[in-house]
Amino acid sequence: MSTVTTLGVTGMTCGNCVAHVTKDLAAVPGVVDVSVELHAGGTSDVAVFSDAPLDEAALREAVDEAGYDVESVAVQTDALAAQQAAQAPARQEAHNCACGCGAGEASATDEPAQKTYDLAVPPRA
Repeated sequence: MSTVTTLGVTGMTCGNCVAHVTKDLAAVPGVVDVSVELHAGGTSDVAVFSDAPLDEAALREAVDEAGYDVESVAVQTDALAAQQAAQAPARQEAHNCACGCGAGEASATDEPAQKTYDLAVPPRA
């Protein structure tokens, strides 16, 4: 199972701030990775990736130790499955072209279009 804990962190203004928060959060037991979307002077989104839910108090303490404040916490368990489910319609739509590779509207029947290739013509570079 994959878990993403998103922290809303205030007070960060630069890359050095990001480095401090990342370092301190990475030291929390169970943290696999940390990603920060910096909003200088506002609330930055800090995604903490783990295999299982993490201790919220330990995350808050790490951010506090770095010198910043946690404004919000959101936990998404089984994040990989949720992400794949959210992206599935767009992937299917992209696959539904008329080239015959998917189930797109290639013709008036339910038959997909047939691809043909002329092997005498070299592919474009």
